[in-house]
Amino acid sequence: MQALRLTLRQKRRAINHSNREKLAKRLLSQTQRLVTFKHGQKIAIYLPNDGEIDTKYIYNFLKRQGFSIYLPILVNKSLKFSKINKHFKKNIFSIKEPVFTQILSAKQINIIFMPLVGFDKNKNRIGMGGGFYDRTLTFKKPQQNYKNPKLYGLAFDCQKVYRLNANPWDVPLNAIITPTAIYTK
Repeated sequence: MQALRLTLRQKRRAINHSNREKLAKRLLSQTQRLVTFKHGQKIAIYLPNDGEIDTKYIYNFLKRQGFSIYLPILVNKSLKFSKINKHFKKNIFSIKEPVFTQILSAKQINIIFMPLVGFDKNKNRIGMGGGFYDRTLTFKKPQQNYKNPKLYGLAFDCQKVYRLNANPWDVPLNAIITPTAIYTK
């Protein structure tokens, strides 16, 4: 699994700046095709790190529409979600996190757009290997009927692999969105 992670991370980092911009714009239109945004929703996104697909166009759209937007923050070995403001600090992975702001649990968020390292057509995903999202979202396991948050993985098309084996701790996603495809089944 480590070798696959490394290969996929290298693929996404190899995408040049010009293509990254085009693909991030396309990602917004794909997202708008799939996701039903409703007034008053609390929506979590991420700041791109290590070559992840950029969420800035999604962020700008959400901000213009007046949504409350949150970023993940590390709390022990799981995540909470902090409302975006102008004040940031870097966490242990050098990823910016908002400070001096409202913090919510995942159960209080309506939609979470999350990064991933790899995925398959069945919406199985692999992340960076820390298990932060899976630990945070364990309450969403299939036997428990939590409607929220809706979980959407965002990725470049080059991150798709033929097949990933799901682990018992993996939390299923509602969909995976790329600049050219939407995987919902």
